[in-house]
Amino acid sequence: MNRSLGGRAFVFGDNINSDVIIPGRYLVHIDPETLSQHAFEVLGDEFPDRLRAFDVIVAGVNFGCGSAREQAATALVGLGIKAVVARSFARAFYRNAINSGLPIVECPELVDHVREGDQIDIDLAAGQARCRGRSFGFAQLPDSL
Repeated sequence: MNRSLGGRAFVFGDNINSDVIIPGRYLVHIDPETLSQHAFEVLGDEFPDRLRAFDVIVAGVNFGCGSAREQAATALVGLGIKAVVARSFARAFYRNAINSGLPIVECPELVDHVREGDQIDIDLAAGQARCRGRSFGFAQLPDSL
């Protein structure tokens, strides 16, 4: 896993459901690129392409709730998302993201501060994220993960 990453932020609200991230009819696929073509398409046909212009997803509480589908994290990887920062994650999504190599960060203070399009820089090794001149700490994943 890359220890330092960043990019432009796309901001979602609370309770982003895995069924919204990738609809069930696409669960026959495992290829990240194929899945990414349908990620968030329930929000509009143009949505998958719109998200490709962003690098980091920022969200509220319970990101990835709903079905425990591995493809939700895989679809985000296929979109080129480098990390997801949220107030909290659904437990199954949290583990699936780790298994898929998608960096995830719980950092409520950053979520309060960021606006769509902001540049976010994340140092996973230091447990620090920066946005608009401010630094925010977060709990690092254990080395075993």
